Amino acid sequence: MCSGMALLRNNGELFPERRVIIDAAFNSIGKSDHGSKVSRRGRRFGRITKHRLLRWIFLLLALFSIFLTVYGLKKFLQAKMESRFSMPRELHLERGEERNLQESSFLFDIGRPPKSKRRKHFPCDVGFLQSVDGLVEPKNYMNFTWFSLDYVDHEEKTSKIDLFEPRFGGHPTLEERENSFHAKNQTVHCGFVKGPLGYPSTGFDLDEKDRAYMFSCKVAVSSCIFGSSDFLRRPTSRLISQYSKDNVCFVMFLDDQTMSKLSSEGNQPDDTGHIGLWKVVIVKNLPYEDMRRTGKVPKFLSHRLFPNSRYSIWLDSKMRLTSDPMLIIEYFLWRRKAEYAISNHYDRHSVWEEVLQNKRLNKYNHTAIDEQFNFYQSDGLPKFDPSNPNNLLPSYVPEGSFIVRAHTPMSNLFSCLWFNEVDRFTSRDQLSFAYTYLKLRRMNPDRPFRLYMFKDCERRALVKLFRHRTVPSLPGTA
Repeated sequence: MCSGMALLRNNGELFPERRVIIDAAFNSIGKSDHGSKVSRRGRRFGRITKHRLLRWIFLLLALFSIFLTVYGLKKFLQAKMESRFSMPRELHLERGEERNLQESSFLFDIGRPPKSKRRKHFPCDVGFLQSVDGLVEPKNYMNFTWFSLDYVDHEEKTSKIDLFEPRFGGHPTLEERENSFHAKNQTVHCGFVKGPLGYPSTGFDLDEKDRAYMFSCKVAVSSCIFGSSDFLRRPTSRLISQYSKDNVCFVMFLDDQTMSKLSSEGNQPDDTGHIGLWKVVIVKNLPYEDMRRTGKVPKFLSHRLFPNSRYSIWLDSKMRLTSDPMLIIEYFLWRRKAEYAISNHYDRHSVWEEVLQNKRLNKYNHTAIDEQFNFYQSDGLPKFDPSNPNNLLPSYVPEGSFIVRAHTPMSNLFSCLWFNEVDRFTSRDQLSFAYTYLKLRRMNPDRPFRLYMFKDCERRALVKLFRHRTVPSLPGTA
């Protein structure tokens, strides 16, 4: 009988004769008292098993419901706290901004959106002249606001008992900072500030031969790589005229670490110090630990580095220049009668959005961002209204990787003021752009600053974009 039952459990396809024997055995058991007990025990065991199974299922469902409730409550509190400390209560996001922030939240939580959700940005046509032949600066082009602008080159100790540490950006007081926004004959802080005699250098030290070369430049194209954060991307030589090759200085600022890395990859300067069109200038004693903040020195202070240059173009190291510099100057400055040109951001237009995005992606310490943003709001920073036709700019957030400048007093002052904000607050220069520009305009209603903000798709037409090699570490990031 036991062998028959085992066979029943393991093989459902029994021979007919075996099935008859097994049926007879079970019938005989069922007729006895012992068989009745076995049968009742089997039914009771089945009921007990079903009850236990139902209890386990109910318990699992209850645990899952509790998990969902706790997770949802956590997300709700997180969003509520973020909205409480990131933005004033009375400022509500508009529909377009909400959509942007939802996408940003998706980036923050997941890391990378699916391809179908990612926005694609393309270049557009730029109406350059056919060639640089016969290119001449317009006669009345330099008819801008003029005044005398000098720079603080050193600071003395304010007191014998004070602990004094020289800083590259100096120690401007709030009163000096406020006065510096007036477009008048004045001396302002603008980097390269030395301490008293006997104190060490504050940084960004250059070789005298490189200084002499930069002193001779009339038009400069510059970029930088610090902390070995990028590959060296040479301008596309065949797309740049011989005139520009002969008359424009192409300067790439590097530190020793980056130069060593590039040399190991086969990028060795020739006898004149060039790698392709780039003239390599080695910077010693970097002024900041934050590589991004150090990169703001050549980005904003080209008029200090190239004191005799009339024009300069800045491009980020993630770009390869594919357009002629003189055609760029003609199109964005001469033709527009502008003294400063920069593109708008490809996605964001409000500083409120930019602040929230920087915090979502942990671009910088949240407390430092809040301190800067609160200061700007208290000083009258308005929120960008896309429906307002009287906006001074099409966007309050720039894509600051490409800048075209004429070295006029107003352009130089704006560059100093913008740099001073990066030196005082965070290195995220997109947070301080609108405040600096709008305050400069507000403080000088009768002295216009001709800034032209062009489309991001035009920026993409001037260069080829790449990804950074690595992201430099940021002291103070969250």
